[in-house]
Amino acid sequence: SRIKGISLLGTGDFTHPNYFAELRLRLEPDGKGLYRLKKGGNKTTRFILTTEISNMYSHNGRMRKIHTVIFAPSFEVVKEINGKLKRIGNISSDGRPIFGQPVKEMVKLVMDTSPDCFIVPAHIWTPWFSLFGANSGFDSVEECFEEEAKHIYCIETGLSSDPEMNWRLSALDKISFISNSDAHSPRKIGREANVFDCDLSYREIIDVLKTKDPKRLLYTVEFFPEEGKYHFDGHRNCGIVFSPKESLA
Repeated sequence: SRIKGISLLGTGDFTHPNYFAELRLRLEPDGKGLYRLKKGGNKTTRFILTTEISNMYSHNGRMRKIHTVIFAPSFEVVKEINGKLKRIGNISSDGRPIFGQPVKEMVKLVMDTSPDCFIVPAHIWTPWFSLFGANSGFDSVEECFEEEAKHIYCIETGLSSDPEMNWRLSALDKISFISNSDAHSPRKIGREANVFDCDLSYREIIDVLKTKDPKRLLYTVEFFPEEGKYHFDGHRNCGIVFSPKESLA
């Protein structure tokens, strides 16, 4: 992160017990709702507590598979969230745990734990495991989250789309867009990123995303959407690619 100029990283995977223990061992609060490495580590990079959760369930006769990113303000809140999740599913088997409850129930569980948490539907256009996914998603934020849609202020564009593509959907006009790199390896840090002009604090960052303030959320750094494996329709093994115009023909 220091080499790439990234000043804020999501921890990812705070639901996994072993990794959460490591986070508590290696990080300390910075006094602004974020975390930094303890003595001897890089003091310039801050960490925000995050995880990704998968909900797989049946709704209106269809199988739904939705991934969401959760932001939490403190270790104490994470501990409480993990305790609740442990009672309804297995949080030890995967860094991104899978639950059989509707995603709206997951949002309620998290927001009831702390109103300072923040929920972001992840990579919303991938055909599998996303809000608008063609194979297992929904047609709107409201259809997916129902009464809990009031907590959705922001979406993650995913590697195969960028903000310009999402601007074409008027239903997202009041929604903030963020673009994140996944947490698979150091090499992929920053291949997508968000550029803020604000105080580096948890409350300020969440407020920027809630208010969609263009003076504080300046722009996103984008991976070429054309290189994303879900940008066009097609079949990899057959070497077939269809543009949207061709798919609709």
